[in-house]
Amino acid sequence: MSEANFINKEARRVLKETSRTFYIPITYLAQGLQEAVASAYLCMRAIDEIEDHPELPANEKSHLLLSIHQILKKTTYKEDLTSLFQPYQSVLPDVTLKLGDWIGVCPSGIVERMLDATATMASGMAKWVEKDWVIKSEGDLDEYTYYVAGLVGVMLNDIWKWYDNTETDEDLAIAFGRGLQAVNILRNYKEDETRGVNFFPDGWGLEEMFAYARKNLEMADLYMTSLKTDSIIKFCKIPLVLAHGTLKALMEGKEKMSRIEVLKAVGQVVK
Repeated sequence: MSEANFINKEARRVLKETSRTFYIPITYLAQGLQEAVASAYLCMRAIDEIEDHPELPANEKSHLLLSIHQILKKTTYKEDLTSLFQPYQSVLPDVTLKLGDWIGVCPSGIVERMLDATATMASGMAKWVEKDWVIKSEGDLDEYTYYVAGLVGVMLNDIWKWYDNTETDEDLAIAFGRGLQAVNILRNYKEDETRGVNFFPDGWGLEEMFAYARKNLEMADLYMTSLKTDSIIKFCKIPLVLAHGTLKALMEGKEKMSRIEVLKAVGQVVK
């Protein structure tokens, strides 16, 4: 088995382990798109694991994220990433330690844009680590969700344009990522409280955060209308339908969608 084929197989394995939500829609993408989106997801998940790590102190998180930002701006990166992660072999998960491998999965025509978006995300995450995730206003929430999720929408826009010249609105693409993130915040806010983190702006309760999520998901629905390629539509619609369903469940006082509801929602998209 060639190194490239091994890395692609390894990418599929780690993708399945780290995100069941995105693993399924990625399998519906055409060849070329699969590799680009899988690479982008894994690279961004790699740095997300640093930001969310329960044991790393803030100064080490910031150091790692800012170092990744600098390394990804270079023309070569694998040796520097290996060196950076060496002291953290027993601390960081596989998806982070193999960041250099995930970059290698990305097709050459889009890899520079993917590296740029991931580097920007890393520096933005470092900023919020240093701010101890203190979100005081809706503007703060918009900025935080832009760095951790809106940039995913920007990256997807670049991939769609590279693949088949699909033109989409960047603000709506950002709202697509931001809406998914807002639902994640609502789903996990009790767990976040136990680790001393609160993503709700000052004075906001559940109603205000529900409204924020609804507003961005409505913009995400508009984003969908600009997509023309069937596999891209399926890829975006699956997480969006699940986000709408999860938000509805949370507003009804449930913890999440039932497994039957999830399967039914996904089935309606892919049939």
